[in-house]
Amino acid sequence: MTEAAQVYMYTTAWCGYCAAARRLLANKGIAFDDISVDGKPDLRREMEEKSGGHTVPQIFINDKPVGGYDDIAELDKLGELDTLLGLN
Repeated sequence: MTEAAQVYMYTTAWCGYCAAARRLLANKGIAFDDISVDGKPDLRREMEEKSGGHTVPQIFINDKPVGGYDDIAELDKLGELDTLLGLN
């Protein structure tokens, strides 16, 4: 079995897509770092520079930006998310 991936995401407290991403990852048993950018312009700027995205969540798997909730939901639907997460 492959080692589990390192996952982190930039989020805000009020974001519904952030909550959905948290649920999806938690349902897969994946631990992740949740980096809040609420009121933290330096962290938001870091997120934008790393990901190229301006909206939250911005999700990273093994330091590779994979996009937001819609992106990981699509990867999951295609059966590719488990591979990226090291679950198979």
